[in-house]
Amino acid sequence: MTERDYYEILGVAPNASEADLKQAYRRMAMKYHPDRNPGNQEAEVRFKEAKEAYEILSDSQKRAAYDQFGHAGVNASAGRSGFGGGPGNFADIFSDVFGDIFGGAAGRGGAPGVFRGADLRYTLELSLEEAVAGTEKEFEVPTMVACASCAGSGAAQGSKPQTCTTCQGHGEVRVQQGFFAIRQTCPRCRGGGTIISTPCRQCNGNGRVPEQKRLSVKVPAGVDTGDRIRLGGEGEPGENGGPPGDLYVQIAVRAHPIFKRDDAHLRCDIPISVPTAALGGDLEVPTLDGRITLRVPAGTQSGRIFRIRGKGVQPVRGGSPGDLLCRVKVETPVNLTTKQKELLEELAATLEVGGDRHNPQSNSWLDSVKSFFESMKF
Repeated sequence: MTERDYYEILGVAPNASEADLKQAYRRMAMKYHPDRNPGNQEAEVRFKEAKEAYEILSDSQKRAAYDQFGHAGVNASAGRSGFGGGPGNFADIFSDVFGDIFGGAAGRGGAPGVFRGADLRYTLELSLEEAVAGTEKEFEVPTMVACASCAGSGAAQGSKPQTCTTCQGHGEVRVQQGFFAIRQTCPRCRGGGTIISTPCRQCNGNGRVPEQKRLSVKVPAGVDTGDRIRLGGEGEPGENGGPPGDLYVQIAVRAHPIFKRDDAHLRCDIPISVPTAALGGDLEVPTLDGRITLRVPAGTQSGRIFRIRGKGVQPVRGGSPGDLLCRVKVETPVNLTTKQKELLEELAATLEVGGDRHNPQSNSWLDSVKSFFESMKF
């Protein structure tokens, strides 16, 4: 068995990297392990070959000696350690696989209890004018910072954290069921690797205390309710040297007394008098960047929409600016004097003479109602 070329056994090139060797060994070990091939002598031989080849080639010194002198340069018998431990253990193979995929509180060669800080969210209220034009805002957010009393250790002054006896300071424990072994965060120290017997009174052993942090954010023009701005690294700090989280600024635009936003368009209602609707006239219309004059033609009906192009919102993600959509609402006069009532009655009498010419919509609707009742069968 030992006369076969180790690279050939694993099916890799002589210049294969450590990762290639490990991957090749895993593949062969899972395929030929005796626990998966009971009673198969050939599979057992192939597994021992792969195990021996990997133990030699995964050691940099032994690999250098093998590359220079072949089998004579290494102690091949060192690789025959059976199935109980080392790289040949089937449970270790799966432990490596699950560890690489899912990670752990303390990976092999990694620091125990290193956690990324939590992300934070802050709702920033803006006026419609600020959202459309863009602005820069300062605000305060609650966050957690390292406790000054214990320098972030969580232990009271004069004491220090003790190594967790459950995980021996690794921050994780190994759970094995049959052939499978996975690593889990230590339930006692929660991945920190240490236990605080005398907690700091200032932070109650957490190592962090709440604090208000003042930040500034540049809000681009055109944002709308629901848009988010990410401030990288402005979330809560990580634990044990882990990276901080992010802060997400959630935009909320307050209701405007005149305008309503409809994507890139703005809408508003403009009340007009009966004489203006009937005779026409000029109206002064507000926009977000000034005033303009809107010419209302004679005979304008209530509900008609006038489009003023380019007076809407410039979308934050690009594109053409929207329009301002003005809907006129004919206002019925109230609190009339006796003279005004007489004039309206006189006007109504003259309008009845004209018929369809003065009230086309009203007469058309009355004709439809008449046809409807005539078609009904009682």
